[in-house]
Amino acid sequence: MLIVERLQAAYGPLRVLFDVSFTVGAGEAVTLLGRNGMGKTTIVRSIMGLLRDIGGAISFEGHPIARVPAYRIARAGLGLVPEGRQVFPTLRVEENLVATASSRKGRQRWTLPEVYALFPALAERRRNFGSQLSGGEQQMLAIGRALMTNPKLLILDEATEGLAPRVRTEIWSMLKRLKAEGQSILVIDKNVDALSNLCDRHVVIEKGRVVWTGTSAELLSDRSIKDRFLHV
Repeated sequence: MLIVERLQAAYGPLRVLFDVSFTVGAGEAVTLLGRNGMGKTTIVRSIMGLLRDIGGAISFEGHPIARVPAYRIARAGLGLVPEGRQVFPTLRVEENLVATASSRKGRQRWTLPEVYALFPALAERRRNFGSQLSGGEQQMLAIGRALMTNPKLLILDEATEGLAPRVRTEIWSMLKRLKAEGQSILVIDKNVDALSNLCDRHVVIEKGRVVWTGTSAELLSDRSIKDRFLHV
């Protein structure tokens, strides 16, 4: 589904990604792991067309998307839950959701009733502005907004960072449900245990390079991986 090959990226003269390669298959959940500042968000920005200074190749469902405008990538079926949530603060909850609703023809999996059923708290707060929500509610809104694009691949950058334990548990449960329903997922987070329960494969990033890939069983059984590349 998603193939990233020898991806390179830079911010001006500063090169931050070096020949990054990985894949996400249909119905698969894959995580990007690594300490802060290692290049994970830059990978996501490159995939989503938000960073132009890149090299290498990125394809989605057989079509090249490297350096394609972000709106066309979203229309192709990639939905992003960005780091920091980035909800529209002056729009109401329902307006945030409708703003990104897919215009593709045919029956859509995700509609307002479906999102409200997934996140009842959003239904209760549908008339509140984005700025009036708690951090957990804003993350639910960011996920719901991405789902309203009816993505073939859902990408989450820092899925549960800074959230209360109860909200984190709810989001991990929701992601497991989505995966069980066949949703393809690419996720960044620091909770290795939760990611191991969710994801099929893990890609560890260190200083802009892929330094390890493997299954959940391999990750949990190899203490050296966590000690060398994941602990702060």
